[in-house]
Amino acid sequence: MEKRCSFCGRMESPQLPVIEGASALICKECAETCVEEMQTPLNMPSKQGLKPHEIKEELDRFVIGQDEAKKLLSVAVYNHYKRITTKTKVDIQKSNIMIVGPTGSGKTYLLETLSQILDVPLVIADATSLTQAGYVGDDVETILEKLIIKAGGDVHKAEQGIVYIDEIDKIASYEVDGRKRTKDIAGQAVQESLLKMIEGNEVHLQMGNQRQTKQRVILNTKNILFIFGGAFVGLQDILQSRTKGVKKTVGFTTPAILKDEKQDQELSQQDLVSYGFIPEFIGRIPVIAVLNPLRKEDLMNILVKPKNAVLKQYQALLQMDGVKLSFHNKAVEHIAEEAMKKNVGARGLKGIVEKRMYDLMYSLPQKEEIKSLTITKEMLMGDVPMIPVEKKIAG
Repeated sequence: MEKRCSFCGRMESPQLPVIEGASALICKECAETCVEEMQTPLNMPSKQGLKPHEIKEELDRFVIGQDEAKKLLSVAVYNHYKRITTKTKVDIQKSNIMIVGPTGSGKTYLLETLSQILDVPLVIADATSLTQAGYVGDDVETILEKLIIKAGGDVHKAEQGIVYIDEIDKIASYEVDGRKRTKDIAGQAVQESLLKMIEGNEVHLQMGNQRQTKQRVILNTKNILFIFGGAFVGLQDILQSRTKGVKKTVGFTTPAILKDEKQDQELSQQDLVSYGFIPEFIGRIPVIAVLNPLRKEDLMNILVKPKNAVLKQYQALLQMDGVKLSFHNKAVEHIAEEAMKKNVGARGLKGIVEKRMYDLMYSLPQKEEIKSLTITKEMLMGDVPMIPVEKKIAG
């Protein structure tokens, strides 16, 4: 009797054996496909299949500049989630990331945007609030509890999330020319606690508050991507002490790259060890991304170009009142210059604009005759009113 696969309809042959089940027939190829589908994780991020260039293109829509850092991050997260979803005979270890860059260069915003693009849970923590277990403050396991909460209680989803720990440089100490400055007396203990968490272990957590019954949860950190960030004030001293014959400095205030006549020297893991991190900790963070300080041109672009640019937000708000709002280029330049003077970076742009826009947002909705308005530098400086003063007609 001829056998035909109940799924693909093909007839049995020497090359395609058909197996008889309890209520159906299935060929070898369909059976292998079923096995592959069953082995594929079902709760993976919906956008984890984006290629590196696609991830960067998405980042470009929201984040201005930092092209090299965005490329590096795109490749790192692509490889990270590829190693989770693709079975291979080689045990590929994850590559945790260190982001080095001055305050206001966009470290946190970059990671928030990345997590939205990949549709994965993200927890942002501050290293200065972390303590050894048993001391007052947040111990490192608190971070993992927050990750499960961000994942909506889905442990499997949390095990594929991202943890970003900022201000990591504050728990290190560095030594230059025999002078040592200690950043945190318990910093090494916190590093050791983080080490156990990031290297890929099963962590036993007690979820729930005092009013609830504590629930024991086991979370495997093998596939959680850990990213660390900091300004690393003083790192320049270490780089300069290591590099002789420096002719030119390229990069952010604490240079990422020092050039001499012979070769380029990049920021290395050993430099971070010299800064005050234990080698075991830095050894598990092989990827180092460097963010440069934002220039005036970058800040101007941040104000107007991204999909959710600050000035676009005000334009959308006033559009709801029937007013077409625009900003003169000199006004945009003035806002960027104010941010540079105050050294607040991208995060301070909205505060600078908000301070000058309060009166306008208050008064403009009652001026129904005004249908369009252009903000100038003189308006922002207070030299002329934000709303034109009505001229009285002499009687």
